[in-house]
Order: sequence, then structure tokens, then C-alpha cells
Amino acid sequence: MSEKKHPSGAPWRNFYGRFKGKTLRPKQEEYLENDLAALSPGAVGWDVNPDREKLDIDALFGGRPLWLEIGFGGGEHLVHQAKNNPDKGFIGCEPFINGVAMLLGKVKDAGLDNLRIHPGDARDLFDVLPDGVVEKAFLLYPDPWPKKRHHRRRFVTQEHLEPLHQVMREGAEFRVATDIPDYVRQTMLEVPKAGFEWLAEGPSDWRDPWGDWLSTRYEQKALREGRTPHYMTFRRT
Repeated sequence: MSEKKHPSGAPWRNFYGRFKGKTLRPKQEEYLENDLAALSPGAVGWDVNPDREKLDIDALFGGRPLWLEIGFGGGEHLVHQAKNNPDKGFIGCEPFINGVAMLLGKVKDAGLDNLRIHPGDARDLFDVLPDGVVEKAFLLYPDPWPKKRHHRRRFVTQEHLEPLHQVMREGAEFRVATDIPDYVRQTMLEVPKAGFEWLAEGPSDWRDPWGDWLSTRYEQKALREGRTPHYMTFRRT
């Protein structure tokens, strides 16, 4: 049987997130129409890059190392990192268009030139990133898919982690934050299996946030509702 494919020619990848939520404000619609294309990292989609040619990251960011955020939500952490690390290049992936619109407003206000946006599935970006190009990656408060039958939909599965490992350089850092205990367990099982080493030496290494951390609105919601954040740091081996 031939591999099932999307009409674009892409391999069929089930996507379980939300592409759009509540109605966008006129200003957000304006950002999407006028600003998003200019912040593209290049030809990522199968419709524009069916041969899956690799992106030229050196040309895109002038030789700056690449940091990647997978599912940036409202974009506050991504903008915080890009502002404080002008010597790095950033790509954020987020299929939820409302989050993309929120980020575009923040990028415009901050006047950033070292950030690009892929408004879609991170797996499509992994296809076209050169091997070993990512110096640091962030997975912050990903969708927990709390029902057990839905755990295969989480990012911390080999379907996502193996290609992430491929595009990260040896010794690169992978940060994961979540407030869901079962997501912590799955992370601790699956991420090392994909070729990452957990760097914790004591409880503070997963209880305390990173020194350059900016608490997101998702984290604030978790704290209000009495859930405990966990901060896990891995190294690509």
C-alpha cells in the first residue's frame, strides 16, 4: 500500500491542535495580512517546497546561531529571548493563528530583526532545517492532552523528538516546562530515549525556573489553579 499523502504532496501527518480560536481583532488581522510574510523563515510548506530543500539559516540570520521555540503560545517568552539575545537568530513555530497574531504585535512593538515565524506544524519545519543547526530549543507548556488515549498526540513522542534531535547540534540544550505531572513522566521517559541527557543534579534543577526565564500567561494560569511548574533541561547527545 502506498503511503497516505496530503493533496499538497506532504506525508499525511495528523494534526490535533487548533488553527483558530476566537475572532481576531482588526489590528490582528492587519498584522497577519501585512507583517507575517516578511517574517517567514523561507519555503517550509510542502506546497511551496515539495522537494524539501533545506533552508539557508546562515543567510537568514547572518551566521548567528539558531534558537527554536516549539509552540510559542502568545509569544511573550519568544520575544523576551530575542530581545535579550540579539546575537542569536530565532524561529518560533505555532499553528494557532491567534497566537501568531499576538506575536506579530509584540514583534512590531519590540522592533526585532532576529526572529522568524512558521505558522504551522513544527514537523514541517524540521523537514527543511539542516542537520545540527539548532543550538537551543524550547517546549514550554505544550498542550497536555490529558486523556490517556490522547497521549500519543503530545509533542514528547518519538514522532516529534527524533526529527528534533536530528536538527539540533551535539551538546545543544532542550528546555521543557510543564505543570502536568503525567507530562513530566512522559517527558522523562521519551526525551532520553530520543538521544537527550537530563542535566538535573538536584531538586532545584527542576523546581526552579531558568535564570533567564519569563513567566508566561499559561504558567500564571497554572499557578492560580494550584499546579506546580516543572523545568527540565536536556542536552542533545
